[in-house]
Amino acid sequence: MINVGEQLVASYLRYIRDCEFTQLNLYTVDSQGEIDVVGIDLETRRLFVCEVAIHLTTGLQYVKNKRPNNISKLTQKFSRDIEYVNRFFPDYEKHFMLWSPVVKTSKIGSIYNQMDHIAQIDSNIQAEYSIHLEMIINERFEACLREMRTYASTQTAELKCPVMRLFQIEAHLTKHLGK
Repeated sequence: MINVGEQLVASYLRYIRDCEFTQLNLYTVDSQGEIDVVGIDLETRRLFVCEVAIHLTTGLQYVKNKRPNNISKLTQKFSRDIEYVNRFFPDYEKHFMLWSPVVKTSKIGSIYNQMDHIAQIDSNIQAEYSIHLEMIINERFEACLREMRTYASTQTAELKCPVMRLFQIEAHLTKHLGK
């Protein structure tokens, strides 16, 4: 079954970031892990490595032993991702992204504050690899959706990606009904 969140990110990389190649669920044999979405822009030698967490009602909520596990889980995932792409794409400009539409803020001082988790994950990765993660969350996630919709609305040729085709249909239907 298609993972719509991952397809959405792959479409963003293809149509907005001009990646010639996108791969969903890239299995990393050495680390026995999986990268959700990878995009490669050959012309500019840029690589986009994305983890996608579409948790709607709970927000960003990975759990282990009935306890939130965002920090450990995502720090480990990005660590494996970084080591993998540094090995196989040493000469590429790399962008590491976390895509999650709903990341909640709790009361100040709460130990289960998802926004604090995001900051800690980024801090862990910066400390270990000197890399800053790009957080495509909340408003920024919405802004990326708007970029995709805008792009789709300007295209008349059929877009092959189901997500982009839906955005294209919506835009052209709205335009048609407005006449």
